Amino acid sequence: MLTLLTIVHIVVCLFLIAIVLLQHGKGASMGAAFGGSSQTVFGTEGPVPLLNKITTGAAIIFMLTSISLAYMSTRVGDGSVMKEVAPVAEPQSAPIPLPSADKDAPMAPAQGK
Repeated sequence: MLTLLTIVHIVVCLFLIAIVLLQHGKGASMGAAFGGSSQTVFGTEGPVPLLNKITTGAAIIFMLTSISLAYMSTRVGDGSVMKEVAPVAEPQSAPIPLPSADKDAPMAPAQGK
């Protein structure tokens, strides 16, 4: 669920960036007011109402996925990665045998003077 929500969030984010870049700025309509081109395909207002509706929808979806991801990341998980690992039995400690004192064994050098 978290992976799917993250993928939807990223796709909507990229779509929102693209749709905002497609829109004209506020100063772009000034040239059309003085006899510029008329966009008869989209009506007298041009594609503005359609792009506004698409931008609003994408922004709402983006905000909802942002809130959902924030909520899911703050939930405290009760699971553990180590839950599926089988417990290892502790080795039984055996006394360490002391080395035998052989006369033929070399002696360790003395530490310090």
